[in-house]
Amino acid sequence: MTRGNEMAIAVGQEAPDFTLNNEDGEQITLSELRGAPVVLVFYTFDFSGICTGELCEIRDDYSEWMDLGAQVYGVSRDSHFSHAAYKEQHGLPYSLLADTKGEAAKAYDTWNEGLWAAERLTVVIDKDGAIAHLVKNPILEARDHSAIAEAIRGAG
Repeated sequence: MTRGNEMAIAVGQEAPDFTLNNEDGEQITLSELRGAPVVLVFYTFDFSGICTGELCEIRDDYSEWMDLGAQVYGVSRDSHFSHAAYKEQHGLPYSLLADTKGEAAKAYDTWNEGLWAAERLTVVIDKDGAIAHLVKNPILEARDHSAIAEAIRGAG
């Protein structure tokens, strides 16, 4: 499912690989996560209103997504230091990845050069590394993640 702008990435194609640091400074490489579904949640900034609402909604749904075998990662251009503080403040149980140069966001066609930040994009990647589901919304509109659990079920 795709909402919003047309994207260069598409369901069925191999997910672009990347290596980014998480909130603890540990490197996470997407291709090394194969074997289980992965949910990537690209968002604009830590500590911003709409992003915080979305990420807290995911926090509240996290146990269901985990029960389905998903690995969940938030991705923004903020530093791993900012991510650590943000994660702690909001009790987020999943990792946040620091895309400080926007390279992952560019690979997923969600980089906004004017804002120097990612726009809202959620990607479900299947256990074999293919894109299974996409949700993209305008920057000022929160995403509806109600279909993500079903997408994870199909991606396992």
